[in-house]
Amino acid sequence: MTEHDKGKILILDDEPELRALVGTYLGSRGYEVRQAADDNHLYRLLARERFDLLILDVMMPWEDGLSICKRLRLDGETIPILMLTARSETLDRILGLEMGADDYLGKPFEPRELLARIEALLRRQHLLGAHINKVGDGCIEFGKFRLDGSNRRLVGDNGPVSLNSAEFSLLHVLAANLGRALSREKLIELTHGRDADVTERSIDVQILRLRRLLEVDPANPKYILTMRGRGYMLTEGGDQAQ
Repeated sequence: MTEHDKGKILILDDEPELRALVGTYLGSRGYEVRQAADDNHLYRLLARERFDLLILDVMMPWEDGLSICKRLRLDGETIPILMLTARSETLDRILGLEMGADDYLGKPFEPRELLARIEALLRRQHLLGAHINKVGDGCIEFGKFRLDGSNRRLVGDNGPVSLNSAEFSLLHVLAANLGRALSREKLIELTHGRDADVTERSIDVQILRLRRLLEVDPANPKYILTMRGRGYMLTEGGDQAQ
């Protein structure tokens, strides 16, 4: 197995030494690791890049980890979250799980236990299919729509929906990341390539066109939501715009 092909992990902890230690250890085990120095840095990284797992400290001098976890879940972020804390009380662990954390590890911890918990979470994410709801080969369903990637068709309750190539590519990327916010920069990279000469405004225009095709009321979308400071997210159709 080559270096950094097991997954991409993001760490937020206010202790630089711990971040560096965990980052070095996980890097030596084949993971790509990014470190966030504070909550604002965390949100920027999540808006720009896709990660497989977030390691999140609870006790921090700015916004605490529980609040960050709750905010991410309310924003529709589905990334697995492993909480780190010096607290060991059962109530604190339950509270973390209620906020949307997937697992909880107390400090101090053995690196091997951290690794085991990470691998268990990633296995679970893979088995559940996380944010992708596939129906058959190359098909994704959301709400009353079915997106056929193999035949490049979108079908709704009233039959096929006509999409141009750019609109289909953008919708396919959003559908493949169902329930996850993607920044304009990330959408450009995934639909046109990293070095494409495409403006963020063009993404906004395509989103507007898609909303006119998908939404009953494009001004109050239920499928393609605008996530403040984060980009756009496709949902099953039951959420309200943020």
